[in-house]
Amino acid sequence: MTFEHLGLSTDLLRAVALQGYTEPTPIQQQAIPAILQGQDVFASAQTGTGKTAGFTLPLLQLLNINPNHKHRHPRALILTPTRELADQVNESVKTYGKFLSLKTAVVYGGVSIGPQIQTLRRGVEILVATPGRLIDHLGQKTVDLSQVEILVLDECDRMLDMGFIRDIRRILAILPPSRQTLMFSATFSGEIQKLANTLLKSPTLIEVASRNTAASQVEQMVYPVDRSRKRELLSYMIGFHNWKQVLVFTRTKHGANRLAEQLAQDGLKTTAIHGNKSQAARTRALKDFKDGKVRVLVATDVASRGLDIDQLPHVVNFELPNVPEDYVHRIGRTGRAGKEGRAISLVCSDEYAFLKSIEQLLNQRIPQHVIAGYEPTSPGSRGTEQPQHQRANPVRGNRNHSQKQAPPTQSKKPKPVGNRDRKRLHTA
Repeated sequence: MTFEHLGLSTDLLRAVALQGYTEPTPIQQQAIPAILQGQDVFASAQTGTGKTAGFTLPLLQLLNINPNHKHRHPRALILTPTRELADQVNESVKTYGKFLSLKTAVVYGGVSIGPQIQTLRRGVEILVATPGRLIDHLGQKTVDLSQVEILVLDECDRMLDMGFIRDIRRILAILPPSRQTLMFSATFSGEIQKLANTLLKSPTLIEVASRNTAASQVEQMVYPVDRSRKRELLSYMIGFHNWKQVLVFTRTKHGANRLAEQLAQDGLKTTAIHGNKSQAARTRALKDFKDGKVRVLVATDVASRGLDIDQLPHVVNFELPNVPEDYVHRIGRTGRAGKEGRAISLVCSDEYAFLKSIEQLLNQRIPQHVIAGYEPTSPGSRGTEQPQHQRANPVRGNRNHSQKQAPPTQSKKPKPVGNRDRKRLHTA
C-alpha cells in the first residue's frame, strides 16, 4: 500500500514525498481512512510508529476540504503532555501542511505568554498546546475554543500520569459536543479506557502492537553493577564501543546535571535536559544532540516523550524508572520507524524490584550480562538465573587474553575511554 491509496490530496502527497516516505506505517494505514471518514478514533501504538503523521495528515485534509474563513478561532486542537512533543507535533503540522494555507500555532509553559497571545489574536486554525498553558489562555480569555471541529489527545496516558486530568476535563467541558475526537496512547490502562468511554462516540479501535510492550526491533539488555560504579561503566561503554549518539535517562534533575558533568570530565561531549532548564536551553540542547555536536544527552522522564530523533541507536537507563510504563516510553526513543536500536539498563542491587515490575509489564525476562571488572558486590536476588559474563577488555589482537584470567582488581580496572583514548583504541 502507498499513501496514494489512503485518499490524501495531491498537496499532502507532495509534502509526504518531500520527506522521503513512500509507504504508510500500519497505524497510518488504519487511522488515516477512519479519520477522513469523520470517525472518532481510539488508537494504541508504540512510539516511533508514525502516529503523529497518522492524525496530522487527515486532520489537515479535513480542514482544507471544508475551509471556514469566517472566524479566526482554532478549528482543530491538539493536546500533548510536554513542550517537546508540542514542538514536534507543530513541526509535523507545518511540514505536511506546507502546500496548504492553514495557519497553526503552538502554546506551552516555560516561555513568555505575550508572543503567544499576539499569535492567537492574528488567528489560527490549528492549535497545538499543553494543558496547563492552554488553561492559562482560557483564564485570560485570549483563546476561543467554541469553533473546534477536531480534538486530538496525543499520548493521553502520559497526560494522565502527569496529573493533567483536571485540566483536560476543564478544557473538554467548553468544547463543542459535535466535534470529532481522536485519542492516541502508547499504553492502555483502566483510567484511559474510562476517559475514552466518556469522550468517544462509536470509535474505531486501532491497536497496532500488543499492549504495554516494547518495540520488537529494540534489543534490551541489563548490566548488573554497583551504584557507585555506574558512571564509570557507562563512560567505558560509550568510549570503547564508540557510540556516537546516546540518550541517557536518570530519575532526578540533580542526578542528570551531575552525570552530565562527570561524563564531560571523562572527555565525552555531554549536556542535560530536564524540567528546570529553560525552554530555550532545552531546545538548544536537543538541536545540538540531533546535529551531532553533543554525543550524550542526559535526560529525566520529562524528555521520554516527544523526542523525535531519527535513527537514535542507543538509549541507556542509568537509573530504572519507578513506574514500569515509563520504561516502555524511554526505550521507545530508539528503534523508531522500523530501525533497530539498543536499550541498555545499568541496574544496581536496590533496583531489582523495579526491574521485576518492568519484566512483569513486558511479560518477558530481559537478558543480563556482567562485564568482568564491574561485577556487583551486592547482587540482587534473581532466583537461579546466572547472568552471562563479558570481558571488559576485548581489545583486538590480544592473543594472551584467557577466560580464566582473574578480573581486574580495583587498582587495575579499565579506565573510561574519552575522546583522546578512543582513537588510539580503535586503530589498534
